[in-house]
Amino acid sequence: MAQKFSLRYTLIEGQGNFGSVDGDAAAAMRYTEIKLSKISHEILMDLEKDTVDYISNYDDTEYMPEIMPTKIPNLLLNGSSGIAVGMATNIPPHNIEEVVNACLAYLENKHISVLDLMQHLPGPDFPTHGIIYGSEGILNAYTSGRGKIYIRAATKIVADNRTGKESIIIYEIPYQVNKIRLIEKIADLVKEKRIEGINALRDESDREGMRIVIEIKRDTVGEIVLNNLYSLTPLQVSFGINMVALHHEYKNLTKKSHYLKQILKYPNKLVDEIRKELISLKEEYKDSRRTKIIQEPLNINIEDLINKKDVVVTLSHQGYVKYQPLKDYEAQRRGGKVAEEYIG
Repeated sequence: MAQKFSLRYTLIEGQGNFGSVDGDAAAAMRYTEIKLSKISHEILMDLEKDTVDYISNYDDTEYMPEIMPTKIPNLLLNGSSGIAVGMATNIPPHNIEEVVNACLAYLENKHISVLDLMQHLPGPDFPTHGIIYGSEGILNAYTSGRGKIYIRAATKIVADNRTGKESIIIYEIPYQVNKIRLIEKIADLVKEKRIEGINALRDESDREGMRIVIEIKRDTVGEIVLNNLYSLTPLQVSFGINMVALHHEYKNLTKKSHYLKQILKYPNKLVDEIRKELISLKEEYKDSRRTKIIQEPLNINIEDLINKKDVVVTLSHQGYVKYQPLKDYEAQRRGGKVAEEYIG
């Protein structure tokens, strides 16, 4: 809960080593200290005022709150994943300002459509930034509870004006991707010659941010190398969204109707109070969106993975075929003559 690359809004402020995006393990408990983060107080606010029911803990030695009187929708903000008996869930993190705006829109119109809600909440927002391609998976997740989205690393291709060589700079990686394993995967693909055209690979990340540099060979197109990296490495990953909701039986709800009516005796005032709390929450914790969303679906043509070059194909009278790059043919200063029956 203290890892900024794991939670969109960390609930714990940690002092010491709490692991890294490289997969480094956290230090032992005796070497670390923690305290609640500022936003965590919004979860516990008014807990001492008997706002929620208490139940016994696992061995009946203490009482604990049945639910938290939270003002923040933490399940949407930080997401969650897990497996239970007969069901599983995988909820992505979201931006607090967008979530609050969607809540306010719902308070204004209880019958608002999912598409209209997505005007306020366009999609997940991951702590490691990255780029989401396509909105179909997001729409499926928000309408049916299940969907798949594709996340790409944020990259740029820069050229050295002096040498003319290109380099691929990776400055954001997809959510839950281990940086060291990503680099090792790229190195293995180069050794196996499944990806060609890479001259050097360096990790220049520091406290200022992430920076992975991939130097491209002189006569290689950087865009083609990058497309191969997207296809063969975790520079592009899928995130399966599975949001499960448990609905209580209607009979159980009707038994509580009298109790709920007393609480909601003045619904307009209740809505106004909720609206004030949500607006205050947004103003206190809002920040800029980190994850980009590109509306066009992800589509790589097989021709984008092939480096285009001119070649010479020679056919002998005996039926043998020879393939040779044109630049090698020209370097040998060799000409060629075509028989008349093959012309036209």
